[in-house]
Amino acid sequence: MSLPNESLLMDSLNPDHPPLIIRPAPLRVWKFWGTALWGLLVFVAMFVGQVGAVLLLGAMRGLPLDMDSIQSVGREPQALALSVIMGLPATLAAVWLAIRIRKATFVDYLALRWPDWKQLLLGAVGLILTVLAWEVVSRSLGREATPGFMTDLLKSGRDNGAALLLLFAFSVAAPMSEEVLARGFLFRGWSASFLRVPGAIILSSLVWTAVHLQYDLYFLAEVFSIGLWFGYMRYRANSLWLTIVLHALNNMTAVVLTMWLGG
Repeated sequence: MSLPNESLLMDSLNPDHPPLIIRPAPLRVWKFWGTALWGLLVFVAMFVGQVGAVLLLGAMRGLPLDMDSIQSVGREPQALALSVIMGLPATLAAVWLAIRIRKATFVDYLALRWPDWKQLLLGAVGLILTVLAWEVVSRSLGREATPGFMTDLLKSGRDNGAALLLLFAFSVAAPMSEEVLARGFLFRGWSASFLRVPGAIILSSLVWTAVHLQYDLYFLAEVFSIGLWFGYMRYRANSLWLTIVLHALNNMTAVVLTMWLGG
């Protein structure tokens, strides 16, 4: 009597009948233009979610829904924090829809895998060195290390009881929204296009920098350099969670130093 797997074992040892190897189907991704167009839609969704939060606050106060009211409410620390937070579900929904249409899984498309501790340590060390290098340059040029309007916003939020809300907005919601868009969705599609990995790192970093146009050119250059490091680590570790954690640590450090340590 033969064993159940005996024939499979014999086939595997027979060069004329090699064993059947089942390879997983390649991940279906949007390429250059598909990624660019969907990325624009994701950004619009993020913007609508953020502005929608401000409009809702204004409506709850009985204010007219005009530009003056939006600007007035949007300058408040609580309103700005809620705006950033509400941008997250809008971003996730738009990205989920784009991935769903390609019949791919959310986890695989965005590389939502937890990195090992060596990758996390390397990413943190590189981030620290990059930030310290810009700190040295800022001091040598006599520039502030944090944009003045951000310092005023964070200290105002601290004094008006919005410290924890701002901390959550900038240390959790903003990193997740921006990383899902830049190093998640955009990097995935563009790295599979003619741009390949180097071009995807550069272009996704430029898009991420453009999200921060409220800064001047000096701070935009700093943002871009950090984006290049995040993009490299996203590629090296094949993990979006890694860049989300690094982004969150960077923002949390800046918020804590500004609001509670006066730096």
